[in-house]
Amino acid sequence: MSDILIAQLAASKLQAFIERHPRLIVLTGAGISTDSGIPDYRDHNAQWKRKQPVQHHDFMNNLATRRRFWARSLVGWPIMRDAKPNASHKKLTELERAGHIPLLITQNVDGLHQEAGQQNIIDLHGRSDNVRCMTCAAQYSRNQVHDWMLELNPRFKELKAAAAPDGDADLERVDFGLFKVSNCPACEGVLKPDVVFFGDNVPRQLVEQSLQQLKRADGLLVIGSSLMVYSGFRFCKRAHEWGIPIAALTLGKTRADELLTLKLNSSIKDTLEQLS
Repeated sequence: MSDILIAQLAASKLQAFIERHPRLIVLTGAGISTDSGIPDYRDHNAQWKRKQPVQHHDFMNNLATRRRFWARSLVGWPIMRDAKPNASHKKLTELERAGHIPLLITQNVDGLHQEAGQQNIIDLHGRSDNVRCMTCAAQYSRNQVHDWMLELNPRFKELKAAAAPDGDADLERVDFGLFKVSNCPACEGVLKPDVVFFGDNVPRQLVEQSLQQLKRADGLLVIGSSLMVYSGFRFCKRAHEWGIPIAALTLGKTRADELLTLKLNSSIKDTLEQLS
């Protein structure tokens, strides 16, 4: 069966799911942004495609980890910063305007849902375009911090590497020990993108807000997530406990496959584009 036919059949099933459950909480993951040029983390078997992302504890306690992170970011951040919403983001905005999405919860940190016009959003893992001092809580734009790092490290400016998820890049065979990390200009504290790194916790308030909305919804629609991280899987777990139907549109395996009412293993963009 061709990919187009698979997408047509998936769109028909998803259309019926939306008509039966007209007020949906939508949970999105990295798979919805791949058509915008931002790579995802896992393959169709939900296995890592590359080394695991930086861990919160390592970033906070190891200067070498911060040097490697910010050096790779000099290459990877502009790719993420310049990415534009794709047809999938825009379709979800249309569904929100039609009254079908009272809340969109995203595991992504790219801000593309907002750029596409989505209004009711919870950024579960934060936003990569913001940077926060971990000592005094001062906030800076990622572009500003990026410029500081470039000024301190002109020899890194011309390096090239393939894009990796969330503003990272596959920059290797570089002496990261030469990289100078900019600290907070107010207090010299550690600067960190205002996102939830692996090993850190999603703010409880965001989880509670999301669950309150989910409890009132007709259904849960997962798009582009393997749900291997508990921060996203918890919503499927709760929906199942509460008897709320769950649909998933994503290529490959998910952690919640046994809980799903409807599983659509189809191209996200091609499927969503065919919804009326």
